[in-house]
Amino acid sequence: MRLPTLQSGRTGFPGAVERLVTFWALAGGVTLLVIVGVNVLEVVSAITRPVTGRFSGGVELTSLLAAVAAFCFLPYCQLVDANVSADIFTAKASPRAVAAFKAVAAVVATGFAILLLWRMSEGMMDQRRYGLSTTILNVPVWPAYAAALVSLALLALASLVSLYEYVGRAAGRKEP
Repeated sequence: MRLPTLQSGRTGFPGAVERLVTFWALAGGVTLLVIVGVNVLEVVSAITRPVTGRFSGGVELTSLLAAVAAFCFLPYCQLVDANVSADIFTAKASPRAVAAFKAVAAVVATGFAILLLWRMSEGMMDQRRYGLSTTILNVPVWPAYAAALVSLALLALASLVSLYEYVGRAAGRKEP
């Protein structure tokens, strides 16, 4: 089993996208660590409630941050070719044919990223306009949408980089 890794040797625009996507995925990892901290605080608060009071709202923060973290990993998965695929259909195909299929998938990913970017930006503006916030902590919801929009923009860029690389492979261009 091959583990996904970043392609070494990307320069220019693809290299810049690779660095941004990697940074964003690391930010998603830090977000997961914050979720762990919130949940530890929630457990400790429940145990020590009679003495110290309690921390409320852990579920709210966990749900917002989990959504943010999940979106943070999407561009990285696209760039390192770690998306779920059914390889049974391409097991006997040539590398150039597989690259052509992956190029089509990159076009679809770019389209979906742009579509979701458009619709979620409208959703974020609605959340902001109506002031939706969490029930217990009264945390505004729209910043989670903003983080998702950054992820979707990076997903679109990562999909374009993937498209460029897969079209090159399908055409027989050597790896950098």
